[in-house]
Amino acid sequence: METETLALAQEMDFSFFSLFLRATLVVKLVMLLLVAASFYSWAIIVTKFIQYRRARAASAEFDRAFWSGEPLDELYETLGPNPAAPPERVFAAGMTEWHRSHRADGGLIAGAQARIDRSMDVAIAKEAEELNKGLSFLATVASSAPFIGLFGTVWGIMNSFIEIAQQQNTNLAVVAPGLAEALFATGLGLLAAIPALIFYNNLTARSDGIVAGWEAFADEFATILSRQLDS
Repeated sequence: METETLALAQEMDFSFFSLFLRATLVVKLVMLLLVAASFYSWAIIVTKFIQYRRARAASAEFDRAFWSGEPLDELYETLGPNPAAPPERVFAAGMTEWHRSHRADGGLIAGAQARIDRSMDVAIAKEAEELNKGLSFLATVASSAPFIGLFGTVWGIMNSFIEIAQQQNTNLAVVAPGLAEALFATGLGLLAAIPALIFYNNLTARSDGIVAGWEAFADEFATILSRQLDS
C-alpha cells in the first residue's frame, strides 16, 4: 500500500502551471490577482527608475544653465512659460509671478516675495505629486499581497481537509497536492510583496532627494529675487 502511494505521488506533476490548474476557482483568482499585481509593480518600478534618472539629469542641466551667468530674464525667455523639465517649471513659476508683480510704471506690488515663494511651492508640490505617482500602489501591494496569498492558502487547505474527509484517506498522494497548491498561493503573495516593499522604500528615498533638490533651488532663487526686491 505504501509503495503504491509513493508511486502515485511520484507520478503527480507539481510544476507551477499544474498547481495552478488543479487549484480551486477561488485560489486561481487569488493567484491571478497576485501575478497581475507583481507584473504591474515591476512595470512601475522600471518606469520610476527611468523617470527619476531623467529628472536628475534635467536638474543637473538646468543648474548649469541657471548658474552660467546668463541673465535670468533671458533664461526665462529661452525656456518659455511652459518648459518641459520639472526644475525649469519651478523656475518659470517664480519668474512668471515676478513679472506679474510689477506694475505698469515698473514698481513692485506689495507682497511680491510671498507670492513668488508660494508660486514655486505650488509648482514643486505638483511636480512631487507626478514624481510619486504609482508609489502608493507599491505600498499597497507590499502590505496586502501576503494577506491575499494567505487567504488563498487558508482556502486551499480548507478544501484539502474537505477532500480528505470525503475520501477518508490521509495518504500523501491525497494530502500533498492540496497543500502544495495552497502554499503556492502564499509563495506568490511573498513574491509580489517583497520586491514591492524593497523598491517602494528605495524609490521613496530617491523621490525625496529629487524634491529636496528642487526645494533647495527654490530657496536659492527666492534669495536672489529677495536681493532684487531690497535693492
